[in-house]
Amino acid sequence: MGIFINKKTRSIVQGITGKHGSFHTRLMRAYGTNIVAGVTPGKEGRDVDTVSVYNTVKAALRNHKAEWSVIFVPAPFAKSAAFEALEAGLNIVIITENIPILDSLQIMWKAKQLKRVVIGPNCPGITSVDECKLGIMPNHIFTRGDVGVVSRSGTLTYEIVHQITRRGLGQTTVVGIGGDPIGGVDFVDVLERFEQDAATKRIVLIGEIGGDFEVRAADYIKEHVTKPVVAYIAGQTAPPGKRMGHAGAIIMGDRETAKAKTDALAEAGVPVAKLPSEVAKLLQKGY
Repeated sequence: MGIFINKKTRSIVQGITGKHGSFHTRLMRAYGTNIVAGVTPGKEGRDVDTVSVYNTVKAALRNHKAEWSVIFVPAPFAKSAAFEALEAGLNIVIITENIPILDSLQIMWKAKQLKRVVIGPNCPGITSVDECKLGIMPNHIFTRGDVGVVSRSGTLTYEIVHQITRRGLGQTTVVGIGGDPIGGVDFVDVLERFEQDAATKRIVLIGEIGGDFEVRAADYIKEHVTKPVVAYIAGQTAPPGKRMGHAGAIIMGDRETAKAKTDALAEAGVPVAKLPSEVAKLLQKGY
């Protein structure tokens, strides 16, 4: 069973008729995900890969039960799409990037009020291995195992998960929390769930410069996580004040540098790999 989703999870896709929404709907369904409906205003009556399309979330839920929505809606309309799903009682995965910070703040506030889960924005989503995938992670990189992975970087997630698979270790759940300054679930939220998950025996944390998310994660690990954790921090050579990749990957204070994060994790007993390829090796060594 996954930590957020599993093989019983029912989902809708907002923006399902767009290029990315339709493409990834097919891949999610190929992985076994139960996509029950899609939503694109003005496109009701169509279907994508045999999935019925509706004009609104409310119309979709009149005909289908669901717990989650995956949002591929363009940035200017992402907030309204997120509000529509949250107000209908759904948890959401927001794939969309370049959402204005004020819009993201309002989405997170709405989710908090309604006690809903948000993963993202600007994220690759979540995969419960061999059960369900909500997002854009490549299907072929996963194999069932006992390693839980949480990451701020999409492409680094794919690389490190692939390395874990190649070494025969496998994963339980892989969560891409996204790299924006304002987001939904963070490292601590996911670490708490991995700690409680009986199937997860080991944890990989993939961070990057910017923000103090990894330092807070280190503090949490020190006090609450009993399982082995291995980490990698991207952006170790980035100059201060220079944004690297994600909107949140910009060093603005002492706690936001790669060194500060590496030191905090090391103090919490977490070995930090110098290269992405070293993460799986550290896991194999028994950390």
